[in-house]
Amino acid sequence: MSLLHSDQTFSKLNPIQYSLESGDYENCIFKHCDFSSVNFSKFKFIDCEFQECNFSLALISNTSFQDVHFTDCKMLGLRFDNANQFGLSLHFENCTLNHSSFYQCKLPKIKFIGSQLQEVDFTESDLSDGLFDTCDLMHAVFHQTNLEKTDFRTALHFQIDPEKNKIKKAKFSVNGLVGLLNKYQIQID
Repeated sequence: MSLLHSDQTFSKLNPIQYSLESGDYENCIFKHCDFSSVNFSKFKFIDCEFQECNFSLALISNTSFQDVHFTDCKMLGLRFDNANQFGLSLHFENCTLNHSSFYQCKLPKIKFIGSQLQEVDFTESDLSDGLFDTCDLMHAVFHQTNLEKTDFRTALHFQIDPEKNKIKKAKFSVNGLVGLLNKYQIQID
């Protein structure tokens, strides 16, 4: 049986001085914690908030993230495709997620706000009705991705092939048209 931690605030944790107990965390807040390279396999986070935490290269195999919010977090190289997909629900604000993977993740209505998503793999994911608000998507991979009704109007540096992705009713600004037409090597002024 897993330990249940609920309605707690954890602050300034790091793997050298203190290790987080394996178990279920519900309605918890984590502030200024260093979780880089920590193994979170089989942990469960429900309705939790992470603020200014470092998750870089953390292992999240079979980790549950249900309605979890990340704000101002460093999250380099995370494999969300290895996380528990049941109830997976995430929200990111001002986070750095470069080199992470969301391969085949089902994340309708996901929100990325003011985040860096350089070289992130979204292949075969469902990001329908999502939001990429002022996000840097340089070299992010979209292939066979469901982007229907997704809002890219303020997103930067993305390249999306309309022939290899579902983009029906997705929203783009005039400035973002280059990211849709780049493969045709046409000049837009």
